[in-house]
Amino acid sequence: MKGPKPRRTAARRVLPHRLPLRGRLTLVTTLVFLVLGSGLVLLNWLSAQQLIEDNRYLVVPAVETVPVQPVDPAAPNTTAAPLPTDPTLPDTGVAPALVTTPAEAFEDFQDQVLTQVLTRSLLLLLVFTALAALLAWWAARRSLHRLTQVTSAARRISTGSSLDERLGLAGPHDEVRELGDTFDAMLDRLDRTFDAQRQFTAHASHELRTPLTLQRTALEIPLSQGRVPDDLKPALQSALDANARTERLIVSLLTLARGESGTRASYPVDLADAARHAVEDLSEEARTAGVRVTTTLAPAPVAGDPALLAQVALNLLANAVRHNHPGGTATITTGTLSGSAFLEAANSGPTLEQRDIPALFEPFQRGQARPGKGFGLGLAVVRAITLSHGGTITATPRPGGGITVRVDLPRRRAAMPTAVDSEL
Repeated sequence: MKGPKPRRTAARRVLPHRLPLRGRLTLVTTLVFLVLGSGLVLLNWLSAQQLIEDNRYLVVPAVETVPVQPVDPAAPNTTAAPLPTDPTLPDTGVAPALVTTPAEAFEDFQDQVLTQVLTRSLLLLLVFTALAALLAWWAARRSLHRLTQVTSAARRISTGSSLDERLGLAGPHDEVRELGDTFDAMLDRLDRTFDAQRQFTAHASHELRTPLTLQRTALEIPLSQGRVPDDLKPALQSALDANARTERLIVSLLTLARGESGTRASYPVDLADAARHAVEDLSEEARTAGVRVTTTLAPAPVAGDPALLAQVALNLLANAVRHNHPGGTATITTGTLSGSAFLEAANSGPTLEQRDIPALFEPFQRGQARPGKGFGLGLAVVRAITLSHGGTITATPRPGGGITVRVDLPRRRAAMPTAVDSEL
């Protein structure tokens, strides 16, 4: 019984429509040149053949003819004499070559000439086709260079949070220049819009802090002096809790606006120190929640705003502690890898799907399966600060529940002491 035939793995082919624009332009130009060149070679060959045929009469009379006497086969060969031979030449035993007719000589001449013309024309066509391909590639690369600049700038801007970069294309006022100018105008409009939004958020949050502080003071003074009836104390305490929650929200909004502003100081910062301070600040909250925090802190030197980078470590660890369950674990790790320094926080908790991850980085989004305190701004703030420092942030669900969030920032060269492991 024959088994199933093995499947053949087809070689991956590069289809023309998958080639870059530069390659397609080069391919089209080369094919056009090859087709037109082949037509020119064919016309040249046919023209040479026609010219030779038209001038046959100039070649045929010039061929010397030898008359041939008729021989009677019945007559005895008594008068025939051997052909004279040159006594100085050796006798090879080979009969002399037959004398061709003028028409045969002309046909042989014509075949040789046409073959030489066709061979040389094809060789020249191949050489010039290769030169045409090289010139087409160079011309396409030169013409599309500015378009490549537009693409590179758009890619850099799409992966960052700053809209300060502009193309400013030089050169002739052609379609590519018009595209670059339109792209710069779009960036100007987006930058103004985002800047106005960030300023509004920052100003509104700042203006709201003053009345909230006054309200908190007005509520705390009567409570501290004991001038509030017992039946009103729960209501005042609820008002204080709401006030404190609103203040935390405003602080988070201010931090988010500051992280998205793209304007930051640049000082030497070690992410390991930021993570160590975050562990100290949240140690009491972790013990209260029954979450065990472990750390592996290797030096992770970067350059940036110390306050904002400290907020990154604090938010990541707070996210790992608050969105957890009693008896769970939270791990924070720092270190370097190639040209980047990283800060990673992993925790146990509810099971998440990969499709739920993008929503966690949006403001005021916590996810349906993520109970806990907070406003859903922690990871949004982390992402804004990371992007403003030229880094990247990734999040991956853990198989047993929980999430791993990793921040990678450009590394600052520094001394590399040993890592420190600790556990709370």
